[in-house]
Amino acid sequence: MRTLPTAAALLALLATPAFAKDAAPPAPDPARLKATVEKLVSFGTRHTLSSADDPVRGIGAARTWAGGELTRIADACDGCITVANIARTFTNARAPNGVNVVDVLGFQQGLDPKRVIIVGAHIDSRVSNEMDATHDAPGANDDASGVALVLETARILSKQKFRATIVYAVFSGEEQGLFGGTLLAETAKARGWTVSAMLNNDIVGNTMGQNGVRVADRVRVFSEGIRAADELPAQLARRGNGGEDDGPSRSLAKTIDGVAGTIPGGLDVFVDRRPDRFGRGGDHEPFLKLGYPAVRFSVGAENWTQQHQDVRVENGIPYGDTIDKMDFPYLAKVTAINVATIRRLAAAPAAPDGVTVAGALSFDTTVKWQPVAGASAYRIHWRRNDTQDWQKTVDVPGTATSTVLKDISVDDHFVGVSAVAADGSESLVSFAGPEPRKR
Repeated sequence: MRTLPTAAALLALLATPAFAKDAAPPAPDPARLKATVEKLVSFGTRHTLSSADDPVRGIGAARTWAGGELTRIADACDGCITVANIARTFTNARAPNGVNVVDVLGFQQGLDPKRVIIVGAHIDSRVSNEMDATHDAPGANDDASGVALVLETARILSKQKFRATIVYAVFSGEEQGLFGGTLLAETAKARGWTVSAMLNNDIVGNTMGQNGVRVADRVRVFSEGIRAADELPAQLARRGNGGEDDGPSRSLAKTIDGVAGTIPGGLDVFVDRRPDRFGRGGDHEPFLKLGYPAVRFSVGAENWTQQHQDVRVENGIPYGDTIDKMDFPYLAKVTAINVATIRRLAAAPAAPDGVTVAGALSFDTTVKWQPVAGASAYRIHWRRNDTQDWQKTVDVPGTATSTVLKDISVDDHFVGVSAVAADGSESLVSFAGPEPRKR
């Protein structure tokens, strides 16, 4: 099993750092997405406790196939993606004897190997009994749909070079305890990566809700406001600054919403202002716990008879997560939003740090920030305190680290700053808080 490449190895693999906004990439292919889901369903079960060694059935065969697909994509782009596995043994009530959890990763090296954009989905599946590793668990929508999206995104984005490194992640162990997400999040921290964004795609391929209403015009993007990683003083400070709706993950969700609005014939992004569906979770949550910007994509309408169910018909109702319940043109549209978001953020500089505002007892607001490598300009955003979305912007040169907004009262406006590359690619917006108190 190949191990995670070192930063030095990634640097050595870099080609000429040419990254630019070329013509729009090809649209995701619904037929190819369907073929990927069909192949994943063909492994019978992908339960985390199923066989890791059987060549045709179980989690091991499915992971091997996914790694092979990433390798084929890498071969088609002259090795622009490095495929590697990371693994660790996890034990809990759903894995009482311990289980070796393997994440299959593809690294598309950018100019900066330490700054990463992660797009991921879990490959494991389950039926009604979370410990049943024997019976067929198709897992078509949950979450072969997400894995298909990740592979299709890799095929499309591998044709370009970017400033940031893109990590295509196929997680294991989500259903047993978010094992795969935990493994990659902790690996990112241990290796000192700057995670600019983590996009978790989980249940992204159906449009018919359990209530019989079809929702094919939107996708939900879940994000936290107050950061799970913040200690109480930091949480209280954000509350005092009015920044509850502008944490890094919420900024990422708002950016995704804006990007989606530029895609003709695409989907509306429903910015769902909680970390995940009520009382439930996903593989983005371990990233949130470590302070990384992370969101979850999920369909606009769920059908719970088709999640975590034995395949059967009961009282005339079909149960089971089977492929016939899916909508592949819809999945292609969700994929297109992921592609466009990653394309923008990976081409952009990092989001600015140390963004502050000052202006008490004044009708002018002074904004300051730390310089960002690769920024040709900075974009100052502001809005009235009674709105959720940025209303106005002004650009300042990349040499600047401060500016004054005339006649913009800090009492009545929120302010943020993003970094802009020469090609116009823009980072996430960093919310401005007060300057640190001098001791």
